[in-house]
Amino acid sequence: MITPIDFLSVGMVTAVGLDAPSSCAAMRARLDGFQETRFLGPGGDWLIGAPVSLPRNWVGEKRMAHLAAAAISEAFQTLPDARGQTALILCLAEEDRPGPPVPDGARLLASIAEIVDIRPQGRSRVVAHGRPSGHVALEQARRILAAKEAPYVMIAGIDSYLTEEAIAHYLANARLLTANNPNGFIPGEAAAAVICSSSRVGGLQLFGLGLAREHACIYNPADLALRGDGMTSAYRTALEATGIRMNQVGYRIADLIGEQYWFKQSALASLRLLRGRHDFQDIWSPGEFLGNIGAAAVPLMIGMAFTAARKGYAAGNTVLLEASNDAGACGAAILASGNA
Repeated sequence: MITPIDFLSVGMVTAVGLDAPSSCAAMRARLDGFQETRFLGPGGDWLIGAPVSLPRNWVGEKRMAHLAAAAISEAFQTLPDARGQTALILCLAEEDRPGPPVPDGARLLASIAEIVDIRPQGRSRVVAHGRPSGHVALEQARRILAAKEAPYVMIAGIDSYLTEEAIAHYLANARLLTANNPNGFIPGEAAAAVICSSSRVGGLQLFGLGLAREHACIYNPADLALRGDGMTSAYRTALEATGIRMNQVGYRIADLIGEQYWFKQSALASLRLLRGRHDFQDIWSPGEFLGNIGAAAVPLMIGMAFTAARKGYAAGNTVLLEASNDAGACGAAILASGNA
């Protein structure tokens, strides 16, 4: 069993709210942020996306910096003592992904630090694996806290699929949801941040973490059939670290972005490990309301679980968070209240 870490504060900027309380309330009420974008889809129709409505029309890297800075500032508002004592891990899009919104992670870090007026403790880190970046960041945060390199760690994710190059690429490959393609995703953007520390207050905690790789990734060149081996392995590793079984998980939060592949992968992983009698196991997904938000997914899902636990509407005491990317990287994490 790994040493648990506590989640102390969260921040969000999404298409349904400019802070965590409003974003979580909107998603709980099943409100989405889908609207017509400035991009044209097949047949000349405006493409549907989930952009964040900001007070200023920032674009490009400046937009990403302000989105991330807003989420980070919100997380610090409820934990001001963490300022100046926090190591920062920034989760970004895959480096080889077409049309990434942030071409230079180091430059973005500098921009964020200037906007928020913070100086992170120790060396800032960038994790560029897209949606499962947050799971990699959780492992790095655990090591930083165990080594006492910093008393707090901030995991922040920022991403957007609403760039010209990304839209062109995913349209050309029939990956976007359009009137002619029901098996696609809605491009979105978001930022989310979470502050964690060594276990001490007994709130929502990380108890198990699993990382794996799926060889039958989406559109893999060898056309391997999906068996869910990668996500099953990630589930199993996370569960073994906690000492609980799959049928004891209260609910799941997954990065289901709309394409059938991801639903099948999640279902296969669950079915291969679920044994014995169990209660209904709900599954939540921010993709239902925000579209594909890339590297912001895991910090945002942690924020969803954190808020649900605080507000008393969580679908169980133990929650499993899962995420994966097009290259087959898979991550799973088990979170629970301290008395789990």
